[in-house]
Amino acid sequence: MVKSLFAGIIILLAFGLIMLSSAGIIDAQKKFGSPYYYVYHQFLFSILPGLGLLFLFSRINYKLWKKLAMPILFMALVAMILVFIPRFGYGLRGATRWVNLFDITFQPSEFLKLALVIYLAAWFGGNDRRISHLQYGIFPFLVVMSFVGALLVLQPDIGTLLVVMTVALAVYLFAGASLKHFSMIILAAVLVVGVLIMIEPYRINRIKAFLDPSIDPHGISYQINQSLIAIGSGGVFGVGFGHSTQKLGFLPEVVGDSIFAVIAEELGLVGAMLTLGLYLFLCILLIRTARAADDDFGKLFVLGITVWIIGQALLNMAAMSGIAPLTGIPLPLISYGGTSTLIILTGLGIALNIARKT
Repeated sequence: MVKSLFAGIIILLAFGLIMLSSAGIIDAQKKFGSPYYYVYHQFLFSILPGLGLLFLFSRINYKLWKKLAMPILFMALVAMILVFIPRFGYGLRGATRWVNLFDITFQPSEFLKLALVIYLAAWFGGNDRRISHLQYGIFPFLVVMSFVGALLVLQPDIGTLLVVMTVALAVYLFAGASLKHFSMIILAAVLVVGVLIMIEPYRINRIKAFLDPSIDPHGISYQINQSLIAIGSGGVFGVGFGHSTQKLGFLPEVVGDSIFAVIAEELGLVGAMLTLGLYLFLCILLIRTARAADDDFGKLFVLGITVWIIGQALLNMAAMSGIAPLTGIPLPLISYGGTSTLIILTGLGIALNIARKT
């Protein structure tokens, strides 16, 4: 199991690096004077350190993290608060999501995802009676999620909020929550998200662009239109690796959340299905690991990581395909970005340790 899971991770990373070398070649040349800047930077500062963390955490007994769940969540929340302190936090395009400490820049919301999975797995995996208990189960769960949600809304980062809510609710359900309580929380979450969308014009515009991409094709609908052009141009077998035209300055965030559109353009429907297949393969391996876990904490943790990765991947691919509104979240382990890759590989390292113990 350990070897298969490790192989699934390496294959996905390798595929992502190959596609990044094509997707970012023009943008990297324009911005940095080197066509392979994104590839080198991703490999040296994200993948190599990430694999180091993967190996390190795969060797540490996963049960330690159950004992440290509360301090880890506390550190994640403190990091989230630092975002709003001018000395530490800074923003981009109207969103304040990054922290700079000792000349190291990172996105605290990515660390928060891992911390929350550890905390919820430890909380609900420690005592079955907590799941449906109002005082010791439901109420603390809602308090933590409300605080986390408020911090993400203030950034604002609704895409990450959707991922965090999905992961948290999945862990809650897998832990044995009653369908009645689960349905009530789902309804409340939908209402909250609806209100958050209605009170911000740019979120309403994203919904409008999703419902009718022809609205303002050079404005609010520009990214989704360019993405759909890329995907449509790819057809079944694609235009060929390295031959995308949409990456020539037409498609925004070409190495970020739009990289799936480049994959679909260059490799076609076959490449898009291959991408989905790689995530599903990793998902199946993780589910098998969860089923074989020795305790509830290990089981819930691996299931949480699984929902995190596959949920974020599906949300990204759906948005790029016009099936869901744009959220701005990256494609896990494929999109360019340091914090996301490092944290996901850390979580997968813990999952590998759980697999070792089975």
